[in-house]
Amino acid sequence: MKITDHIKNANGKTLFSLEVVPPQKGIGIEDLYKNIDPLMEFKPPFIDVTTSREEYIYIDKGNGLMERRITRMRPGTLGICAAIQHKYNVDTVPHLLCGGFTKEETEYLLVDCMYLGIDNIMALRGDAMKGHQYFEPTHGGHASAMDLVHQINDLGRGKYLHNQDEECEEHNKFCIGVAGYPEKHMEAPSMNYDLKWLKQKVDAGADYIVTQMFFDNKKFIEFVSKAREMGITVPIIPGIKPIATKKHLKILPQIFKIDLPEELINEVENAKNNEAVKQIGIEWAITQSKELLDFGVPVLHFYSMGKSDNIKKVASELF
Repeated sequence: MKITDHIKNANGKTLFSLEVVPPQKGIGIEDLYKNIDPLMEFKPPFIDVTTSREEYIYIDKGNGLMERRITRMRPGTLGICAAIQHKYNVDTVPHLLCGGFTKEETEYLLVDCMYLGIDNIMALRGDAMKGHQYFEPTHGGHASAMDLVHQINDLGRGKYLHNQDEECEEHNKFCIGVAGYPEKHMEAPSMNYDLKWLKQKVDAGADYIVTQMFFDNKKFIEFVSKAREMGITVPIIPGIKPIATKKHLKILPQIFKIDLPEELINEVENAKNNEAVKQIGIEWAITQSKELLDFGVPVLHFYSMGKSDNIKKVASELF
């Protein structure tokens, strides 16, 4: 079922969903199941599965020589989606990236989604390759999520890369999600500029938006208000992550270019250890989520990052 149908069928009730990360290659799926199992009592209608782009590794060849190779550390997104659907009978949302994939490879992935009965896709540009400062399109790939959305919609109408001139009837339209940034994308010169890009993604065919994590609800509410003023009418789903360690004070702003509220920063800095930080993160996420429930968000989407015990404690207070 499509995400938009899940939201429609909920009749205004806020749903619970989560995002999981594939295990590194060579590691079995059982650890992933152990993190999903405790959250199934909250009846998530869908689970997102992330995708990693390629990266360089260096192999010591001896005599001081190193060989550079390209690899993917966390492959298997579609296989994991199929396994989760089969085991839990829930919809899955694979993430598709521009970075690291050609248009042909993207088409093959989308065809595999059709075979597997996957109705939903999260379309993302993706980050720059590890070690690179700026995003560079893959040769033969897309430069932006908007272009990726166009290809997904074309394929859903039966238009493949090599029959673009043929008239085709829509036969398997995917429900497409895209990313939104309550504190703007790190590369955008302004929030208004970023929202214009978001509007273009929606106009290209995106059906819903999931935001990057944030810790200040005022920024999310303002983001939603500005998006509506811009003419964006699709559902906007907030992404939530409970802070869990003191290192998050540095790591999260560095990676995601987000701000943390001073009150949260002070509590974490004054915590005796990471166990105390974890509890602070849980309590903050509960308060944050309750406010978002009152605001009427369609879904609370939790970034699990391979851990579920703190999310279970948050969800137990909400659902």
